[in-house]
Amino acid sequence: MAEPMKVAYVFPGQGSQWVGMGRDLYHDFDSARAVFEQADEALGFPMSRLCFEGPEDELRQTINAQPALVTVSFACLEATRSVSASSGLPPASFVAGHSLGEYTALAAAGVLDFATTVYLARERGRLMHEAGQMIPGGMAAIIGLDETLLAEVCEQTGTRIANINSPGQIVISGAKDNLTQAMDLAKSKGAYRAIPLPVSGAFHTPLMQPAVDGMAEIIGGISFHQPVIPIVANTTAQPSTTAESIKEELLGQLCNCVQWQRSVEYMVSDGVSTFIEIGPGKVLAGLIKRIDKNVKILNIGDADAIKRGVG
Repeated sequence: MAEPMKVAYVFPGQGSQWVGMGRDLYHDFDSARAVFEQADEALGFPMSRLCFEGPEDELRQTINAQPALVTVSFACLEATRSVSASSGLPPASFVAGHSLGEYTALAAAGVLDFATTVYLARERGRLMHEAGQMIPGGMAAIIGLDETLLAEVCEQTGTRIANINSPGQIVISGAKDNLTQAMDLAKSKGAYRAIPLPVSGAFHTPLMQPAVDGMAEIIGGISFHQPVIPIVANTTAQPSTTAESIKEELLGQLCNCVQWQRSVEYMVSDGVSTFIEIGPGKVLAGLIKRIDKNVKILNIGDADAIKRGVG
């Protein structure tokens, strides 16, 4: 007898936001509308309007982009679940999120209720932005240089590898002057491209330590539940199955590398053959295709995708 198909839900991180996201979900699904209303109430301002109408420069700000993406991604999930009898959404063996997306994964796995999740995402965005103002920094995607060579570049320039996204795509992070040096050095060593990213700080480096201190205080006052679905953690690329390990992960990911490629490889090695990206954009689908060409990848990012179903 054939083993049942294993599925993972994956959730996007900062950078996937766009003005207008989620508006169709709000209008077409009561379950999604309830998510937006919860977000507005939990945050004390109309997050839903910012998602739907912008302005773009305000939505892009870290303090807003992070809770906005968690809101729209979770609204996608709840809308899909509400019609799952017809859409055929299969149960997940794992959930995972890219950086910020890990927060959506927490709500999906029942670790936190949504209102608490979106509040934490807002606080994370605020603290990361504030840390970025203390020591101005940034991030850059390096295309076409292997991890070993890029590690040497980082060591020579005082930068860090921040995201190992897929073969040939690694993101580095650091103070602004150091980052410029690192981009130039990476290109001199054979990188095809070095692309600055529109973020407000050196995320996933020790420069985010002030954000860790702030989040530790906030998380310490919140009760976490055991996940009902294993969460593959960014920093270890291994399942987190206890509330305590998840708390440690949320703090650890702020200053340490996001191991996205290894996370996907772990899930594939455990039998996952289908990945469903839930939330705005198709960034993770593109990365997963480069990591493993044999897996099936589906996207649920808008009302049309939900109505078509995922079967």
